[in-house]
Amino acid sequence: FMSLSADICRVCRSEGTPEKPLYHPCVCTGSIKFIHQECLVQWLKHSRKEYCELCKHRFAFTPIYSPDMPSRLPIQDIFAGLVTSIGTAIRYWFHYTLVAFAWLGVVPLTACRIYKCLFTGSVSSLLTLPLDILSTENLLADCLQGCFVVTCTLCAFISLVWLREQIVHGGAPQWLEQNQQQPLNGVGQQNEAQAVVNGGVENAVLDQPANPAAENAVVGENPEIQEEQVDEEEDDNEDEEDAVVEDAADANNGAQDDMNWNALEWDRAAEELTWERMLGLDGSLVFLEHVFWVVSLNTLFILVFAFCPYHIGHFSIVGLGFEEYVQASHFEGLITTIVGYVLLAVTLIVCHGLAALVKFQRSRRLLGVCYIVVKVSLLVVVEIGVFPLICGWWLDICSLEMFDATLKDRELSFQSAPGTTMFLHWLVGMVYVFYFASFILLLREVLRPGVLWFLRNLNDPDFNPVQEMIHLPIYRHLRRFILSVIVFGSIVLLMLWLPIRIIKYLLPNFLPYNVMLYSDAPVSELSLELLLLQVVLPALLEQGHTRQWLKGLVRAWTVTAGYLLDLHSYLLGDQEENENNANQQPNNQHARNNNAIPVVGEGLHAAHQAILQQGGPVGFQPYRRPLKFPLRIFLLIVFMCITLLIASLICLTLPVFAGRWLMSFWTGTAKIHELYTAACGLYVCWLTIRAVTVLVAWMPQGRRVIFQKVKEWSLMIMKTLIVAILLAGVVPLLLGLLFELVIVAPLRVPLDQTPLFYPWQDWALGVLHAKIIAAITLMGPQWWLKTVIEQVYANGIRNIDLHFIIRKLAAPVISVLLLSLCVPYIIASGVVPLLGVTAEMQNLVQRRIYPFLLMVVVLMGILSFQVRQFKRLYEHIKNDKYLVGQRLVNYERKSGKQGTSTTPPQPSQE
Repeated sequence: FMSLSADICRVCRSEGTPEKPLYHPCVCTGSIKFIHQECLVQWLKHSRKEYCELCKHRFAFTPIYSPDMPSRLPIQDIFAGLVTSIGTAIRYWFHYTLVAFAWLGVVPLTACRIYKCLFTGSVSSLLTLPLDILSTENLLADCLQGCFVVTCTLCAFISLVWLREQIVHGGAPQWLEQNQQQPLNGVGQQNEAQAVVNGGVENAVLDQPANPAAENAVVGENPEIQEEQVDEEEDDNEDEEDAVVEDAADANNGAQDDMNWNALEWDRAAEELTWERMLGLDGSLVFLEHVFWVVSLNTLFILVFAFCPYHIGHFSIVGLGFEEYVQASHFEGLITTIVGYVLLAVTLIVCHGLAALVKFQRSRRLLGVCYIVVKVSLLVVVEIGVFPLICGWWLDICSLEMFDATLKDRELSFQSAPGTTMFLHWLVGMVYVFYFASFILLLREVLRPGVLWFLRNLNDPDFNPVQEMIHLPIYRHLRRFILSVIVFGSIVLLMLWLPIRIIKYLLPNFLPYNVMLYSDAPVSELSLELLLLQVVLPALLEQGHTRQWLKGLVRAWTVTAGYLLDLHSYLLGDQEENENNANQQPNNQHARNNNAIPVVGEGLHAAHQAILQQGGPVGFQPYRRPLKFPLRIFLLIVFMCITLLIASLICLTLPVFAGRWLMSFWTGTAKIHELYTAACGLYVCWLTIRAVTVLVAWMPQGRRVIFQKVKEWSLMIMKTLIVAILLAGVVPLLLGLLFELVIVAPLRVPLDQTPLFYPWQDWALGVLHAKIIAAITLMGPQWWLKTVIEQVYANGIRNIDLHFIIRKLAAPVISVLLLSLCVPYIIASGVVPLLGVTAEMQNLVQRRIYPFLLMVVVLMGILSFQVRQFKRLYEHIKNDKYLVGQRLVNYERKSGKQGTSTTPPQPSQE
């Protein structure tokens, strides 16, 4: 392998020597063709790659064995290597078994038993706790419950640490910092201003935004906003000196780090841990210490955050005589714990006041921080738990007539399954809140900045709901919670209850919707569910066209309403006027009268936000204020309500009507679940709107272009239909039928009965199995099926290659499935009768040949895998005993497809 003297190494740039020859191990040519083996090995260790980064050719090494190596390994060497491998495997098995037993057995079981012991409320349970932990009764149930307890305690711990960081970096509330002696005089003023800044940000859905640009009010025209301004000035005690605020900020940060958190110093030096070391997956036993600390942490958090609040609430409820009402709610533990937290918060704030009265600074701060923790926890429960639950129940109550239900039915369902009922209503409420917030974000993209000043801006980078929970007082949160409930409830009345009443009056036979869990239709429910999940929902949810259509409708409605009511400038803004008034804004602050003069300033609300943010409104777009502006705003609200009502009527009737009409061709007069009809109708409406929008987009291009586009789309649709018939029709049907013959029929149908096959059900199951197999294939190693599927995904529908799909994907897969179905049938029905067996034996062979052949295939796969493993073990033993080195293999260009002269074995260390 000696190279010419002119050739140099691509790494060290030196020539080859007899001791260090040069090699050309890859396709690269020129000055980077040659390299030393030592340089390449060092580079591979550094880059952790096994191929050339330029030509992607994999480097090959040929092993060099000792001259005294026999042609075949002796039996004693193989046996010794096998014993060593088995011993290593047993050692790792014991270690990982211990790890699994500790984390999945000891930790959750201990947490569950300690939890039950504490809430039993007897001294005997404490005395028998060690024996209860070692008990073998209800192991699986206690482990599952313990996993839930451990998850809750870990989440509580992480939330507590994160809340502490929020307080440290965002600053404590003003009431917690008052009377705190600071080394600088400006720090106290900074705390007040900081409280004002944070107090200007709203937590609930309704109120003033954190962004000063989101303001529209005009000075002297809105007494409610003036009252709100005075109220907030009284609440927050805002600072009039902005310069003092800026100068004292840095001083307060240093003082906070030095003085504020000495009582709660949680930072402790710890060694760098990885997940493998912490969980014990690195082979060490250090994880046993971590198990002990996790068990101790679980016990501490159960005692502090569950046991104490629960018993405080329990004693209070029993003392007040409300025990019967709490028990009737079916959530006695949860309600009792929440009551305990409320009483604990009241106690903490009273103790905080007493500590401030007697000048106990450390105790005062510690009690204040504990109160903040309890306060934030309760607010999170209210906003994430209670508010969506109220919305869900209100939606259900307002839609009872749509499903021909009554409050008595809901009461019975709650009595039978309270947990499931509450969870479903909470989930519906969360979906409602989420889509409402998404619609508000869409409105902000259309409307002029400042129109929605009364709604919080979720896209504001300065918006931090946790900081608002920390700084704003409780009554402010309560007020916004009530306003949010009123607004969300009113929207439900407008868009659900009122349209239902109108539909029942105009179309008496249209309602109620059929939502019974059973169906008398001759179509399998599973088929409809799979059709809904695999076809309809992906088209409705994964497409971005729906949002663009909705945004276009909102813009069109806004333009129409703006011109009808002369509010175009207010709703959408005037871009030209904004450019003209950009430089005139400071000079026109006082140039206003009651006539239709353009308003440049933002009003009292903007001025308030300017004080809060220590600056003027940023990005505000001025608007023209027409005559009788309040009346026009009132008419705009009425017009909006009428539009929402009509839109709700259309959404409640049109998709269901279209879906019922289309499903009648399939199911006849039988009633099916309204979810399928509504989904089918929505899909048809979506296709119709999509086709109309595409045609409208093609109209300006001329008739010839339209015909060309229609031709291209028709060809693409035909190709797609052919591919869909093959891949979504034939393949799932064959796969479902094979699954039925191999798994379902042998397990469910006795030998003396004839199995019945339902093509629709088999197809539906085949669709599910095909998607699972495709997902597993894409996640697995590289092989021909994965390569073909990735290529099909990469081409997409617009560039669909029908010939490639049929030749590379559909034909091989269908051939394999047909062989799997036909070969066992031919053997059982054609070959076995020729052997002269009895009818019982022939029936047995026909019914059991499919699972038997499956077992044979699986057994052959296992044997093949074991043979490969033994070969690898053989090579490993040979390399450990006789391998002395490795030599780099040169790349040799050949006429065939073979690229290298030697195939490298599995490299191993000496």
